[in-house]
Parts: sequence; C-alpha cells; structure tokens
Amino acid sequence: MSDPRLADLSRRLSGLRLLTAPADLEHYGRDWTRRWIPAPLAIALPASAEEVQAIVRWANEHRVAIVPSGGRTGLSGGAVAANGELVLSLERMNRVLDFNAVDRTLTVQSGTILQHVHEAARQHGLIYPVDFAARGSCSIGGNIATNAGGIRVIRYGNTREWIAGLKVIAGNGELLELNRGLIKNSSGYDFRQLLIGSEGTLGIVVEATLKLTDPPPPSQMMLLALPDMDALMQVFELFRARLALQAFEFFTDHALRHVLAHGAQRAIDGDYPYYVVTEFDAADERQQEAALAAFEHVLEQGWVSDGVIAQSEAQAAALWRLREGITESLAPRRPYKNDVSVRVSAVPTFLHEMQALLAREYPQAEVVWFGHIGDGNLHINVLRPDGLAEDAFIAQCEHVTKLLAATLQRHGGSISAEHGIGLVKRAYLESTHSAAEIALMRGVRKVFDPHGILNPGKLFVAD
Repeated sequence: MSDPRLADLSRRLSGLRLLTAPADLEHYGRDWTRRWIPAPLAIALPASAEEVQAIVRWANEHRVAIVPSGGRTGLSGGAVAANGELVLSLERMNRVLDFNAVDRTLTVQSGTILQHVHEAARQHGLIYPVDFAARGSCSIGGNIATNAGGIRVIRYGNTREWIAGLKVIAGNGELLELNRGLIKNSSGYDFRQLLIGSEGTLGIVVEATLKLTDPPPPSQMMLLALPDMDALMQVFELFRARLALQAFEFFTDHALRHVLAHGAQRAIDGDYPYYVVTEFDAADERQQEAALAAFEHVLEQGWVSDGVIAQSEAQAAALWRLREGITESLAPRRPYKNDVSVRVSAVPTFLHEMQALLAREYPQAEVVWFGHIGDGNLHINVLRPDGLAEDAFIAQCEHVTKLLAATLQRHGGSISAEHGIGLVKRAYLESTHSAAEIALMRGVRKVFDPHGILNPGKLFVAD
C-alpha cells in the first residue's frame, strides 16, 4: 500500500478491500490462458456499484488502467493483468437482488456465479437457460462481457437474448441504466446490446436483469459413435428435422481419451473417431418413439456405428461428463486454444479444410477438438509436444492461427465464437471485421472510455 495512488484510493473508500500480497496478485491477475505473468498494481474488491464508480473515477484521475475481473474462466486473456493494472474483482458483488414473477426476471449483481443464478431461477419454477461446463465458477458479468453461448445455444441462443437490463459504470465514470427490463423499447440506440460482448472495454457491468423462461419438457440423451466426419452433419440434419433438440455436441476420440483418463466412465465399447452427445424433448410416447426411429435410421444409413440412450438421470449426467469434462481434463497440459465459428451451413466444408490445415501444420502435436455443431462453434486445443520449448510452441500456434483466420474469413466465420478477443486473438480481429467497422469500434470506445483506462490492450492491437 506504499504506492501513493493506492493510499489515495484507500482514503476515498475506507471500507474498500485492497489486496497486494504476491499470492493475491498472481491469483487475480490471470485467467485460464496461463500465458502471461500476472503483474497487477493491486486487487480491489468492491461491494457495491457506488464503490465501483468511485474506483473508476479515481482511475481516471490517476490514469490507472483497470482490468475488470469475474470468474476468470475465459480463454482469450481478457482478464489478464500483466502491466501494473488495478484488477477490479466483482466477486463480492454476488447477491440476487430481485425476482419479478410478472416480468419473469431475476436481477443479480454481476459477480453472481452462473450456477447460483440457475438455482435461484429454479426456486421460482423457472430457468435461466444459458449454460456451459464452467457454470460453477464463471460469473454473470463475465458471461455478459463475452456474450457467452455454451451447450444450449441451439435451443435458447446466446447470453445476449436473455439480458433485459443492465447497470453499467462506463469508462468515464458515469452510471448507465440500460433498457430497464423493457420488452419493447425503440427509443434510440440500445447501448445494452453494445455493452454485451464488449469485453470490459466500454464499461463495467455491476447489475443485470435476466430473462427467465419455463423449464424445458422432459428430455432424453443419446451418445452416438460415428465412423467419419461427414456423418456429423448428416446425423445433425436428420435429428434436427425429426426431434426437438435441446443440445447437439460432438467431440473426437482424442478428447474422449483425455476425459476417460480424468475419471469419466466409458459408455460405448470400442474406439471410434467421432462422438455426439445430443439431448432432445421426450415428454411423451410419440416423441420417444420418434427418437428411437431416428436412432435406428442413422444406424441403418451407416452414419452411426453404435450408440446408447440414457435410462436415468445418473446415466445422462455421466454422458454429459464425457463432453463437459474435456476442458478440465486438458487444463494440466495448458493447451493453445482456438474458439471459432462459421455459419451452420458452412460447417461441412470448413471442417474438411480445417482438419487438413491442422494435420499439415501440426505433424507432431496432438490436436483435440470438439464443439457445438448446432451453432457452428468449434473448439480447437493444441497440446505442446514433449521436448518443444514453450516459446517455439506458441510461435508455431500463432502461425497456424493466422492461417486459420484466413480460412475463416473465406467462409465468413469468426476467430472468436464465445470467449472474446482479449489478448490472444486481437491480431486477428480484422479477419472478422472490416477496417471501417474496427475504426467505428475504436471511436465508440473513445466515447465511453475517453482516457482508455478499461482493459487496455484487449480487443485491439494498440489502444
């Protein structure tokens, strides 16, 4: 606390928790990328929107950069503080503030963990449908900052569709109340939608009003083993036509091997190159019969080699673990990750080009990929070969990412589907957006954050 800037902040906010211990700086200064050495100035843990606003105003006066911090489960370096920034952690702002039965909304502070949102919604017989494997540690604020998607986008869409209102502290220190929970609002620019996906570069979300909906009908799950990559889209298209899909996820044999080694249980005997976990409505006998008929059809067509239908909630959970456990099982290897998307119609051609590119450029590295076929989002994880230095490995991966970005550009895709641009992908922003768009994005940022204190270095190559 010897830094005079921190001393001034402590005088202004006598009750503010400020951490400067080396272990705290390391813990709060990084996200799941683990590629940068954390070096923040300090960690601030405000307990209210008023404290956040005071911190932002202090930061503007002292020209101290701020890195907003939620659950830090991102994979693009968006929550990394490596250059003397103040980390503003929202973890203490984790309360459910209001439930409105008529509006069917839940208002929460931005540090609220996603799983706690799910639990709060269920207490009122409703659901907040955005969901993914990191639900136990990611926060609503971080979900909003990256417009997170997850495993049920095919049914419910991304985070953007479920935000009815936001309270935000803009980079200039102003408190903005955006949309106020309205269903219809055609009164000018919708800054709420602009803030969603902005990666903490325009403002800090302090409160969110979330839309809730009815729970889905009873469902069933299948695990399918596929003989080749072409079968992925054939099975998806048939299942989408015949069933009411809630999720349609795939992974490779490489991914399965790591999850099994991490403690999951094998559900299908034998080895196959591709697997699908799918969940669909099965509320009545008609829907259950349709699912069985679809399963039999894909078997007859040779698109599926084997499969299993979950017979209990425990078995369904075990099948989901085969998909949701992939990221955790790979984490000790610190993989280099790509999170990309294309239109669903472009998936077949892109998959073939992507697989050829990865096979050519990574002759020695193991590449583990999986994704959400139903929304065109693929996750690529490259594991560093033994004996290859970290710097050389990163350089190789960044070269391949440049080639991948060019491939995505040809297909009209995005270099970041749901983890943001952050530090990792900022060099490839132009593969997704035109120069004119990027210029406008920079201009918007200047209006919201005139001194560039919020998450500098993220999203754009240079602020």
